[in-house]
Parts: sequence; C-alpha cells; structure tokens
Amino acid sequence: MRVAFFGSVLIAGALFGFGLSYSTMIKPEVVLSFLRFDDFGLLWVLGSASLTTMLTYQFLPRLLRKPLFDKSFREHAAALDRNTLVGAAIFGIGWGISGVCPGPALAGLGAGNWPMLFSLVGIFAGAYVQGRMMKA
Repeated sequence: MRVAFFGSVLIAGALFGFGLSYSTMIKPEVVLSFLRFDDFGLLWVLGSASLTTMLTYQFLPRLLRKPLFDKSFREHAAALDRNTLVGAAIFGIGWGISGVCPGPALAGLGAGNWPMLFSLVGIFAGAYVQGRMMKA
C-alpha cells in the first residue's frame, strides 16, 4: 500500500512538472508577461487546471466508493480570515515581483534553471517565518 501511494505521488509530481515545463510556466519572463497582460497563453493553463480540479472534486467522490489511499472521502475545512488574506497578498506580491511560485520553481530547477534557487530560498524563508509566527 505504501509503495503504491509513493509511486502514485511520484507519477503525479512528474506529470505536474512536465505540464509546468510544457506550458513554459517555469520561465519567470513568461509568467511576468502574463501578469502584465501582454501574453494570455497561460490563461489556458490556469483555466484547464481549474476545470480539471473542479471536475475531480465534483465527480470523483460519486464515481469511487472510497479514495484510493484512504478509508473515506472527507471535507477539508477552509477559513477566509485575516491570516489567509494577508498570506495570499504576500504570496501574490512575491509572485508578481519574481514571476515564480513554488511548483514552477521546483520544476525549473529540474530543467536546469538554477536562478530559481534564489526564489526557492525566499519561499522557504517565508514559510519558516510564517511557521514561527503561527507558534507565537
């Protein structure tokens, strides 16, 4: 069971990384061009990802009796509070300045785009600071 779980995670991660690379989201200049409304190519990526996620969350629980690697489907509570809004704003500002978010940064490293390492250091530093603030 554990091997199948990690195997499926590995396959899903490889497909995700391939999709990010194929869609050129691993290039910050392409992402920044999208955010400046100069190139709308990534809108197809965003739309197809959103549609796939929506369909999966709506129909997969109806098609399967239980998830592949758990006992039952569960709801995940989400709160729209001050911390969520501040975190989203900080994430968006960082994404807008650098053109990099965590998934494409890791995929970019895999494609040999080593300057992504600077963005990843900032991402991990921000996650560390957020974790420290939540404990306080």
